[in-house]
Amino acid sequence: MVVADGLRPDTLDAALDAGRVPALARLRDEGARHVVTTVFPSVTGLAYTPFVLGRHPAPLGIPGLRWFDRTREHLRFPGHARSYVGHGLRRLDGDLDAAAPTMFDLAHPALGAFTMVARGLAQRDRIGRGMRWALRTANTHFRGSVPGWLAIDRDVAAIVARRVRVERPRFVLAAMMGIDKLSHAAGQAGGAIDDALAAVDAFVATLRADAERDGRWRGMRLWVVSDHGHSDVERHEDLARRVEANGCRVLTHPWAARAGHADVGVMVSGNAMAHLYLDLAARHRAGWPALAPRWTPLATALLALDATDLMLLPGGHGACEVRTRARGSAVVTWMTRAPWHVSYQRAAGDPLGIGGDLSNVDDATAHERTLATDYPDALRQIAHTAGAARSGDMILSAAPGWDFRTRWEPIPHRSTHGGLHRDHMLVPLLLDRTPARTPRRTVDVMPSALTALGIAVPAGVEGVSFL
Repeated sequence: MVVADGLRPDTLDAALDAGRVPALARLRDEGARHVVTTVFPSVTGLAYTPFVLGRHPAPLGIPGLRWFDRTREHLRFPGHARSYVGHGLRRLDGDLDAAAPTMFDLAHPALGAFTMVARGLAQRDRIGRGMRWALRTANTHFRGSVPGWLAIDRDVAAIVARRVRVERPRFVLAAMMGIDKLSHAAGQAGGAIDDALAAVDAFVATLRADAERDGRWRGMRLWVVSDHGHSDVERHEDLARRVEANGCRVLTHPWAARAGHADVGVMVSGNAMAHLYLDLAARHRAGWPALAPRWTPLATALLALDATDLMLLPGGHGACEVRTRARGSAVVTWMTRAPWHVSYQRAAGDPLGIGGDLSNVDDATAHERTLATDYPDALRQIAHTAGAARSGDMILSAAPGWDFRTRWEPIPHRSTHGGLHRDHMLVPLLLDRTPARTPRRTVDVMPSALTALGIAVPAGVEGVSFL
């Protein structure tokens, strides 16, 4: 499983049609190319949980790239807040639900490269982890070095290809980060990421050539997938300062050690989404109806921003209000027990552009009715994220062309992701053989891999095998 981090379907299709990626084109021609929905927040790390655990990230315990622990039981310093950018990344595995098995737990021996979810992997099998890699990637990240990321991708590909050739592990997940990093620096339009996509193609070609030479290809499955999309960003809103301008004391990264002096936590992911935690002194989520009397002025001010596309207001007990500035509002409600069903009731307008109300529809219908909208799979994603205990009291998704973080990025972002918009939520999936059914979501990838390996799919996995 090769994760081309941050690759958009249209970018891949353009390269395939132009003949620039012959190894990937061969996979498509002999197998299949699909477009599937990822998870919300659509951001690296969280969006790897489908590949490794077959489940959405927020119910597993990681609601965002940054989040606040209301209970004060799990996170201590700094400020009961977590960021998976930098040294906090090593805490991600421990933040996940310990009862959920990973591919690395189930398929031995296994190998992982630059996977942010690595639980179940032995240390020697975690390529991209350790002090040497940490120093190299940190130096490359904070310098904003495009050649540096391309060199990392090529080195990771060479190491993985050699170990696959010699050790023949049962399951491999190898992530290549160059497409995402170059997209942030220059966008995906105009061939800016051609070199990074060429590195993915060369890696796939090597894996296949080695397997054909050794007689392993007929029994091998080789899949290429992305974890999130990208969209150009022209304007950056400083969400933390906007909240401060409304008379609030703010806790935000990188200065997250002052929880005792703040009343709102602003936790940005991607940077096109954000969790806002209101009334930080409270130890539990109260739900929007209880919060509304105090916090409605802030909600009104943030919804009026050009940068805000969607505002989600979790109400508790399987309900969430969806607000927009110009397209009205609606309420999404869902069953908190199996079988899962969801409803969409418009109060005014049609904020998700579904074209009508939905009453108690099943998962397949909810996916089908939203797939062609600007917010594909939005009902399932809203239910998972708004319903998770560690999520914020107010959840924002940025408008196209905007993100929520002006300061503290090592390079200016010219492309962004993380939001619920289709540019971020749709990702390509290349399979070496035709599947038995059409894949719908990235959470389908993990149970499909288990099926290919002849391993039983454990209880709790949300995806459905397409084999």
